[in-house]
Amino acid sequence: MKWVSVLGITLLVTAITLLEWPKFSHLSKEKMAFAALFMIGYVLAILLIFYPELPGPTQMATAIYKPFAKILER
Repeated sequence: MKWVSVLGITLLVTAITLLEWPKFSHLSKEKMAFAALFMIGYVLAILLIFYPELPGPTQMATAIYKPFAKILER
C-alpha cells in the first residue's frame, strides 16, 4: 500500500512540474529554486510515508534553540 502512495505522489509531482515548468521561460534561477524546493518536498513526502514517526520541523527548531533559551533565561 505504501508503494501506491509513492506512485501517487510521484504522479502528482510530475503533473505539477509539467504544468509549472513552461511558466519559467528564461528564468534559470527561478527554475533552479523551484526544482530544489520541489525535490526537497518530494523526498520529505516519501520519507514520511515510510517513516511516519519522523519529527517535524518545529521539533527540530525546538531542539536547536532550546540551549539558547536556557542561556537567555539567566
